[in-house]
Amino acid sequence: MTTVSVQEPAGQDRKAPGRPRNAQVDHAIIQAVFDLLGSGQSADSLSMEAVAAKAGVGKATIYRRWANKEALLVDAVAAMKGPLPELAGESVRDDLVMLISAMRNKRMEHYGKVTACLLPEIARSPEMRRIHQSVMEPRREVLRGVLRRGIASGELRADLDVELTLLMLSGPSFAQNVMQWSTRVAADTFAEDLVDAVLRGAAA
Repeated sequence: MTTVSVQEPAGQDRKAPGRPRNAQVDHAIIQAVFDLLGSGQSADSLSMEAVAAKAGVGKATIYRRWANKEALLVDAVAAMKGPLPELAGESVRDDLVMLISAMRNKRMEHYGKVTACLLPEIARSPEMRRIHQSVMEPRREVLRGVLRRGIASGELRADLDVELTLLMLSGPSFAQNVMQWSTRVAADTFAEDLVDAVLRGAAA
């Protein structure tokens, strides 16, 4: 079982509570989702009853916060990813390094096993893939914004393929975070090394 530290969920598609929210209860419910997924339970077989039992709350407590399991899974995935850093906006390289570094922090080490458990679900289930995309797409858009800004400022090539460059930046980060693909890549300078490697072909 993998235990993952979480922040208060984002609250998508929740029913309006009739009394003040209890952040500890939110945390316990999201943590229960992580624990169940980390133990090998599939997203499809995950039930609100099991989550409630694991969190030590009533099922009605969950439904006061999330309208359905899909909304709960969206918040769980979002909680694993954590907030994006605030970009300085001074140089494309610095902002890219900051964004890649945010993918390599302690939070990512914690949720790596849970993400690995979700991969077959994402590949097999259109619903789970849509849930994952709904969380990841806003984060990708931040990266796209940095790349587009670099093209406009002349820091990056005018003919740069933004989507391919985005993939070149995010793919290795995912491989190292979740699969620890290569032990020969320095972990402490990974973000800088990756960004510099990509910019050698992308810079104006």
